[in-house]
Amino acid sequence: MMNWGDWLLWGFVSTLLLTTLLSGSQGLGWTRINLPFMLGTLVSPNRDRAELLGFGIHLVNGWFFALLYAAAFESAGRAGWERGAAIGFLHALFVLTIGMRLLPSVHPRMASERHGPAAAKLLEPPGFFALHYGVQTPLWTLAAHVVYGGVFGTFYRV
Repeated sequence: MMNWGDWLLWGFVSTLLLTTLLSGSQGLGWTRINLPFMLGTLVSPNRDRAELLGFGIHLVNGWFFALLYAAAFESAGRAGWERGAAIGFLHALFVLTIGMRLLPSVHPRMASERHGPAAAKLLEPPGFFALHYGVQTPLWTLAAHVVYGGVFGTFYRV
C-alpha cells in the first residue's frame, strides 16, 4: 500500500534538492539550462513571472515522478538509495534523450531544431542531451536526478 506521507514529504524534499543542484550549476556557469524558466514560459510570456510559475510546475512534476518511483518501490516490495538512484539515472536519460527533444514541439515560445528563432519563439531548443545549454548540462542533469532518486529511495518506506 502506498505510503502517502513519505511520498508527499520526500517527493517535495527530493524535488527541492534536484532543483537546487540544477539552479546551483547554472548559477556557477556550469550549464545554461534553467528548467523552472523553461517550464514557466510554457504558460506565460512574462519572463519574470515565468520563473516563479515554472518552479511551481517543476515542484508538481517532482511529486508526480515521486509517485512513479513510489509505485516502482511498492511493486518491488522495497525501496533504497540504490534503487532510487538507478531509477533517477533512467529518469534523467529519458529527460535528456526524449523529453528535451520533444519540448520544442509543445513549447509555444521555443524555437526548434528545424525552425529557428522568431518573434514568438525566443528560447533556444535544448537539443539532444540538452547540449545546446552547455557540455556539462547532461552531467548535472544526471547527477541531480540520481540524487533525487537516491534521497527519495532512502527515505520512502514500503
